Amino acid sequence: MAIKSSSIKADPTAAALAQVLPWLPIIAGLIVLYVPSLVDLLGGIWSTDEQKHGPIVLSIACWLAWRKWPQMWQASEGRPTSAWGWPIFIFGLLLYAIGRSQGILFFEIGSVIWLLSAILLLARGTAALKAQWFALFFMLFMIPLPGALVDAVTMPMKMAVSYVAEHVLFWIGYPIARTGVILQIGQYKLLVADACAGLHTLFTLEALGLLYLNIVRHDSLFRNVTLAIFIVPISFTANVFRVMVLTLITYHFGDAAGQGFLHGFAGMVLFLTALLLIIGVDSLLQFGDKRWRGRAALTDGQ
Repeated sequence: MAIKSSSIKADPTAAALAQVLPWLPIIAGLIVLYVPSLVDLLGGIWSTDEQKHGPIVLSIACWLAWRKWPQMWQASEGRPTSAWGWPIFIFGLLLYAIGRSQGILFFEIGSVIWLLSAILLLARGTAALKAQWFALFFMLFMIPLPGALVDAVTMPMKMAVSYVAEHVLFWIGYPIARTGVILQIGQYKLLVADACAGLHTLFTLEALGLLYLNIVRHDSLFRNVTLAIFIVPISFTANVFRVMVLTLITYHFGDAAGQGFLHGFAGMVLFLTALLLIIGVDSLLQFGDKRWRGRAALTDGQ
């Protein structure tokens, strides 16, 4: 008796298991290496105001990798693997060993990007690495930066943010003065902290902007490059706006309000402002790009 071809169906669960099973030893190895590191981070630097973005960045990076997984699997099917994965793998292990043993978080956490890249090259080849490049790149924003770099960059940034916030508030009529990074408005003095205007905040907003770019995926190279460049001044502007909001909350509602619940609310204002500015600049770029293409089409038609 002939069997109809429609009666033979591939079991999706079996297919998924066939894909996952070879990766279980790799997953187990990564768990052994990095779960202790994650526990240390969650109980340490990731619990501070400056580094609270770390777990969020990690979660988004994992989501990005999962989102690209089917495309990665399809693109790398039947492709040769790459022997370049071995030196990268060894380099990643050395970074992890040095970072873990010497307490250098920049090496210890940064090593995961090298190891994951090496695993992709060894297991699925360059096509898989190309498919997952943004998820791996996004992980850069969860790596704790060296303290010397943070200290060197944070103070000039705080000075600049304080300067702009002071002049804007003075221009609209508020009694404000500044000494270094200390703002005095009325009877209140406010110290512009690292969490309000430091390098970590700029890093987080850069991650937000690049994530927006990756999700939106414009066809226009000009629009992508221009928006990526504008992310830096957008991040600075959002920092200035946050400091101004905190200053005004303190001036109108008192020091307790400025340092209490509304301080956390100002952090939400920071990211909302940055997101709205990114969308606004993107909309202007879209308008300009359409106008330019329209004029170019008219010129070609003539």
